[in-house]
Amino acid sequence: MSSLPSEQGVEKSLLSWLDELGWETHGLDGSQGASVLDERYSRSSADVVYWGLLAEQAINLNDAVTEDNVDRLVSTLRRDLDTDDLVAGNREFYRLLTRGKQFQVEQADSSTEYVYVDLIDFENLERNRFHAVNQFSVSRGTTIRPDVNLFVNGIPLVTMELKSLAQDNDYYDAISDLHNYEDDVPRLFVPGLFNVAADTTALRYGAVGAPTQFYMKWADAPEEFQSDNEMRQAVQALCNPATLLDMLKRFVFYDRRAGGDAKIVPRYMQYYAVNEILDRVAEGEPSADPEGGTLDRGLIWHTQGSGKSFTMLYAAQNLLSRDLLATPQVFIIVDTDKLASQMRDTLSNIGFEQSVVAESIDHLQELIEQGRSEVVLTTIQKFQDVEPDSQGNDEVVVMSDEAHRFMEKDLSSRLKAALPKNFHFGFTGTPVREGEDETDRNTFDEFSPEGEEYLHRYSVKEGIEDGLILPVYFTLRHQMEWNVDEAGLDEEFEQQFAGLSTDDKREFIRNNITSRDLAELSPRVDRIVEEIDDHFEGVDKNGWKGIVVTPSRKSAAMYGERLIERLGEDAIEVLYTATGDDSDLVQQFHTENEERDQIVKRFKDEDEPKLLVVHNMLLTGFDAPNMKTMYLDRNLKNHTLMQAIARTNRVAEGKENGEIVDFQGVFENIDEALDYDTDTKEYAARDKAELFAELETQLDFVLDIFEDIPMDDSQETIDQCLARVSTHPEKGDFKEGFRRLQNLYESISPDARLIKEGIQDDYQWLARVYTAFQRHHNRSDRPEDAMREKTKEIIEEHVDVGEIKRDFPVYELGKEHLEAIEDMDPATAATNVAHATRDHLQPKTGQNPKYKRLSERVTEIVEEWEQGDRSDPEAVEALKAVEEQVLAVDEEAGEQAKARAEFAIYTHLTDEMPDAVDSPEEAETIAADIVTEFDERVDRSYPGWETNQTTVQQIDTLLLDVLLKEHTRPELAKDERFMDALRRYLVQNYV
Repeated sequence: MSSLPSEQGVEKSLLSWLDELGWETHGLDGSQGASVLDERYSRSSADVVYWGLLAEQAINLNDAVTEDNVDRLVSTLRRDLDTDDLVAGNREFYRLLTRGKQFQVEQADSSTEYVYVDLIDFENLERNRFHAVNQFSVSRGTTIRPDVNLFVNGIPLVTMELKSLAQDNDYYDAISDLHNYEDDVPRLFVPGLFNVAADTTALRYGAVGAPTQFYMKWADAPEEFQSDNEMRQAVQALCNPATLLDMLKRFVFYDRRAGGDAKIVPRYMQYYAVNEILDRVAEGEPSADPEGGTLDRGLIWHTQGSGKSFTMLYAAQNLLSRDLLATPQVFIIVDTDKLASQMRDTLSNIGFEQSVVAESIDHLQELIEQGRSEVVLTTIQKFQDVEPDSQGNDEVVVMSDEAHRFMEKDLSSRLKAALPKNFHFGFTGTPVREGEDETDRNTFDEFSPEGEEYLHRYSVKEGIEDGLILPVYFTLRHQMEWNVDEAGLDEEFEQQFAGLSTDDKREFIRNNITSRDLAELSPRVDRIVEEIDDHFEGVDKNGWKGIVVTPSRKSAAMYGERLIERLGEDAIEVLYTATGDDSDLVQQFHTENEERDQIVKRFKDEDEPKLLVVHNMLLTGFDAPNMKTMYLDRNLKNHTLMQAIARTNRVAEGKENGEIVDFQGVFENIDEALDYDTDTKEYAARDKAELFAELETQLDFVLDIFEDIPMDDSQETIDQCLARVSTHPEKGDFKEGFRRLQNLYESISPDARLIKEGIQDDYQWLARVYTAFQRHHNRSDRPEDAMREKTKEIIEEHVDVGEIKRDFPVYELGKEHLEAIEDMDPATAATNVAHATRDHLQPKTGQNPKYKRLSERVTEIVEEWEQGDRSDPEAVEALKAVEEQVLAVDEEAGEQAKARAEFAIYTHLTDEMPDAVDSPEEAETIAADIVTEFDERVDRSYPGWETNQTTVQQIDTLLLDVLLKEHTRPELAKDERFMDALRRYLVQNYV
């Protein structure tokens, strides 16, 4: 069986794929590729840009930049990297990259003028320099070394962190490292477009500053980049120079949000859908005649939750900024004031400059007649009274959101009359295909040219596979026992049908009473409220929220009253509108628009309300990731049912799936409820029995890892379990397997079957093992804190966490540790030594070259052990030998910062470049003189001194004084690598 590649193997493969794309790659031979460019362009380790390369390219790309003034340009660009806010700094540098750097140039007559200097040529790609290098090390207070960086003209646009499953790391670990890099050295990411996190089999990318949940797949590619190797396809489709610069130039937004600004880059389906639209506009011709054979239409069928609004905005941005049309006017059309308000806010938040909102029918009429090249946002209803043939611009592109509703009330004809010559693209996640004759609504007939079903599609299945939306599971609760008697039905019904038996009454109800009538019967409402109360307890316990969907205002009020009695007034809100003619029961819950908006905002952002009861509201355009469960008591079909399903499938951290508890029997025959293709019906909603079956399968998978180990809580058992999951593949299987098991358990609980079938007992035992595993591997001081609520309860009730902490201490490096591991199982001992040594070395690698070499040695030993090239005892002995060397270096370096810094410089001179000094005594003298000057001349009395530009200048000055004036060693002062090392040793040993 072939083994999985190491991180170095993943790195080499990725560099080779980039090399095929035309990137100048360094590091393919396994060396530190960045060192080639470091030497060529004399880069300081504190620099994140290859300034020498950028200077060359600035001269090549701009007539106004010359050898005489380029240094001044570089100096101003250096200042542009200084920022306290990563995303804000990234936004400002993005403007420089895409619009040019304003620069003052002296003219021949000694006058000056301002010009814009291009740092990248977006039109002629061949004029740029594209470099891909590995092991790009940056030291600014701390040292980071991402695995691969992509530079355009010396500017770092992409930072990549790679992991290997063979070494018990995956792309989640890579994302975590990238977040740490952004915190430690934000300057590297100020010019960046996005980051890439990858492991042996999977790749995710995210905008600079993006949280983990916004790292996404790139799962499609043009034909030239398609490959059976998904990693290779993703790398080449995303990182080829043309796509990279196209995305940088025209597919970036910055969204101003209350919780902090966010950078937004496109998902792959958004990027490719926009390009399909642009191609259609390029090859087609706007026409008023849908039968004319011209390509003037297209349907974008993207599932709910995939970001259709931003797809439209990316398309609008590109239509306005490219040369496809001379002066295009772009209409974005929505069907409700609510959606218009949301899109208006989005346009404002992202600072979309060429946009206007139609405030009224007259205003829309004016905008159509003026025909300015801009985006016009309007509702479809405003076209109702617009005059025909008002079009003042022949280059109109219309994009209609929720396209299935665009055709209602003859509004389509009104729009066509007002704008007879246009390109028209429909966007929907729920197209309509009703009936067969010409009067029926059919989204495909309206928006797709003959022979084409859709211009671009992104399905529910793809959304779930990509992690953009969650699977939704349904549980049928519509068949319940009824007590149909005088006490349970209203008096009028009993008087009218007093002669019927109970069975006859049931038969009458089945044949004659509508679902709305049933929903308003008190006995049924009482029974369902009991079900909701019982079920929602588990939903609420995990921090999720829910919604009750009713068929009438009366039933909503009945549910509301009863749920408030059980859960409290603050926990429940009822949303609908009432009139003066309604009963007191209905009128009590009447809400106005503004009031509903505030309730919905609290539902999304605050602890309460926890449960919404609604009628004819929030089934479209309502996205609340914290909502997991829908209690459905309304008969829905086709696109309205798909819209409802989409309310529960939004992604949130820790949320494994959405769920629908069906009291109407809508899902009893899903084929009839959803008139879509097989994939859509299969993936839109699934029977919850499937989820329980998945839990049983996953539980068996994790338990099988510990086959032949007794399932008790003894010290010996836990020792055996930890030894079993010390190396690959069991280690990775357990880490990933339990994470998946926990998600499934949390989704299903509470459920009586968990107790009856012994699943909770097995899960409880595995939770104890997992807690010990996390503690033992030093992944968390308190791993139980990271558990979900229901798992926490199990741990608190059945696991003595204090005992685990005593039984499995995380040893600190020292003689006591070396003695303690003698009695350990070899696999456990190897894991313990490796983690302790790594944790000890990690913060010290910049303090002394010996620490760096020892850290690399630990990595090498662990890789060989995890891949089976070293046995457990061999790994223990090798790691113990390294650990003893680490302790020896600690002792030799001493505890004082001054002594550690002197020892580091001395070691570098004698070990790394022995020919540079005449004797160890000379190395010792140079080291002592440098550190003495540093002590006297560098102010370290304030926070952040180590990254302050003044500090850098002071260090550079004192190094030159010592090397040139005191020791007359110009060759050392000219050695940039040596100077970088000196700066690093001084800072790292004193922070």
